[in-house]
Amino acid sequence: MGLALVHSRARAGIAAPPVQVEVHLSGGLPSTQIVGLPAAAVRESRDRVRAAILCAQFEYPQRRITINLAPADLPKDGGRFDLPIALGILAASGQIDRDALAGCEFLGELGLTGELRAVDGVLPAVLAATRDGRRLVVPAGSGAEAALARDAEAYVARTLLETCAGLGGTTALPRAQGGKEPAAAPASAPDMADVRGQAQARRALEIAAAGGHHLLMSGPPGCGKTLLASRLPGLLPEASEAEALETAAVASISGRGFDPRLWRQRPWRAPHHGASVAALAGGGSPPRLGEISLAHNGVLFLDELPEWHRAVLEVLREPLESGRITVARAGRSAEFPARFQLVAAMNPCPCGWAGDPSSRCRCSPDRIRQYWGRISGPLLDRIDLHLAMARLPPQALRGDAPPGESSAAIRGRVIAAQARQLERAGRLNARLDNAGITRDCRLGDDGQRLLEQACERLQLTARSLHRVLRVARTIADLEAASAIATTHLAEALGYRAPLSTPAT
Repeated sequence: MGLALVHSRARAGIAAPPVQVEVHLSGGLPSTQIVGLPAAAVRESRDRVRAAILCAQFEYPQRRITINLAPADLPKDGGRFDLPIALGILAASGQIDRDALAGCEFLGELGLTGELRAVDGVLPAVLAATRDGRRLVVPAGSGAEAALARDAEAYVARTLLETCAGLGGTTALPRAQGGKEPAAAPASAPDMADVRGQAQARRALEIAAAGGHHLLMSGPPGCGKTLLASRLPGLLPEASEAEALETAAVASISGRGFDPRLWRQRPWRAPHHGASVAALAGGGSPPRLGEISLAHNGVLFLDELPEWHRAVLEVLREPLESGRITVARAGRSAEFPARFQLVAAMNPCPCGWAGDPSSRCRCSPDRIRQYWGRISGPLLDRIDLHLAMARLPPQALRGDAPPGESSAAIRGRVIAAQARQLERAGRLNARLDNAGITRDCRLGDDGQRLLEQACERLQLTARSLHRVLRVARTIADLEAASAIATTHLAEALGYRAPLSTPAT
């Protein structure tokens, strides 16, 4: 009778819970049984493991083999357990030293020749193994991703035989290398200098970038909404080390892998308005990431907002408040990070020309009301800045027209404003809680009277009022002002005025 224990990691959302691979050899007819809530891909690993062991010139035990993946109530999927299962069988049968497995964790899918293939979710596993004080051995194809974790003891191997040689001391397994590369220069992103005119829209985009606020732009076709939205990532400071690791971990479990060249760059996601609830919020079995999680620590751009299905847009309400999304399916659920900056764009009416000086709009007030009714009030309430844009005159689009201010210049002001926020509250203004608003968004007597009058005239909800104060605090930070002045509050209130009325 033989028994061996190998440590590994499962995948549950962005987490990597520990899994103990217990291998027991006993008498009886030769068979291999895997228990512990394995998915089909895990059950099929017994055939891959058997072929890999034989190709590596080891002996596959002709005994009754029971493999338990503990804890038994945690679902296991994918080929990530192939390597620990193979090592457990070899250790239980005495072909490698079982004591060499102590202090290590293993991940990797095996080919029939014993080759180790890359798997998803390596970075969360490396971070979790480091917290638990263990080394992690991963396939060579996952080495660059594993190296993203600072101070982690991650090693790589190309084959099962190479892994066993490293455990036996015959050869030393190399440390994972690669990983972080310098972020691309801000100049590589679309530049605000390309945007002609639209001074108010440029100002609103700067405020949104400085405070992390959500932005809704409404205007006729071709007025520059998408052009402006695509410039927002170039105004944001590069991600911090912690944010970059979170972004890389999300990309790791997405199945697409993480490109080290994007280290510290913020994601930009622009899904089509025909996307489903599962595509936007996540879904499937097992639960998979949606666009809002892939935009974590970055920007989510939703164009043609009223053309989205209302049920799809409603899933944004929870993550806009909490920064997380829970995807529940029969038998299991997963929580994914979803702290993104929302930028949305829409036309003012179905034809797109309501309010335009050309008077070409023929939409009735009822049609305009129905068009705006596709977006729920609670969702609009969660968007900090509401901006109405106009069509540019032809003179502003001439090739010899002077360029606008560059992204680099605006980015400098944004970085300075965010530094003030982080020093004062430890977070951006858009994330201030009630206590932070009370502490950092005090108003003078004139400002308080203006706010009360605006609440009555604009019929602001408590949520809207708090968002106005957060935006006013950001405007003050852009001017390096210690207190919110009446002018700051008045500008913030201007971004809460209704964008369209049935009489348009």
